[in-house]
Amino acid sequence: MEASGLAGFTDPTVFTLCLGILGLLVGSFLNVVIHRLPKMMERDWHSQCAELRGEAAAVGEPLSLVKPRSRCPQCGHPISALENIPVISWLVLRGKCSACRTSISPRYPIIEALSGLLCALAAAHFGFGWAAAGAVLLIWSLIALTFIDFDTQLLPDSITLPLLWAGLLFNVFGTYTDLQSAVIGATGGYLALWSVYWGFKLATGKEGMGYGDFKLLAALGAWLGWQILPLTILFSSLVGAVVGIFLIVLAKRGRNVPIPFGPYLATAGLLAIFYGKELTEAYLRLM
Repeated sequence: MEASGLAGFTDPTVFTLCLGILGLLVGSFLNVVIHRLPKMMERDWHSQCAELRGEAAAVGEPLSLVKPRSRCPQCGHPISALENIPVISWLVLRGKCSACRTSISPRYPIIEALSGLLCALAAAHFGFGWAAAGAVLLIWSLIALTFIDFDTQLLPDSITLPLLWAGLLFNVFGTYTDLQSAVIGATGGYLALWSVYWGFKLATGKEGMGYGDFKLLAALGAWLGWQILPLTILFSSLVGAVVGIFLIVLAKRGRNVPIPFGPYLATAGLLAIFYGKELTEAYLRLM
């Protein structure tokens, strides 16, 4: 019976559906991570600063990824289980709080749907096995990093560093690339943007990017190998330049307003995990 049940789960259609549903559920949790993790980091920084000054740290409501329970930021209405069904609840409630009717950002269902669709794609692309498991872990991490960087221009070490080590561990058995390529990819990814950072700073006296970008590219190199680094840097730079020009010309955004680079690295990383080999081969043929 157990073998039969496992065989049913490994059926491509069933596996894709299951991972898609799991992606929707985890997408709901990712919304919590994106909202709370920067606040938790800020609290920790304030606490450390107070400790260095010899002062007592401010005590507020306990905050973690699981407590307190999710609630409406306007009226404090606790979000029930029925109001927290990914995508569906937002549609049923018409994007409004059930208590005070304050609008709920459409970004919440977008993140849930994005997680579900990308996890289903990972299941269909890799099939049942460790490659799909690693892919969904990478997908969830990159989604969280993308939106945290959009909001705060931070790429938390609590995500990027475990992601780097996880990539090396998956490639101990050659899941995505051989271990040597993964180690060189992690080192090369970090040093590539580190060199750009210092070159720009020495030339202009300004910081062009943050250390979190170095760590994110190092993590992508650890997952997918050094071979994907040139294409990842090229694609993310092109997309970043296009978006930056759009914001300056059409959105009237000042040239001195920083633009997060992490989302473009994450987008390039998602393309690379699914189509990196094909894109690299096409790029080399063009060159």
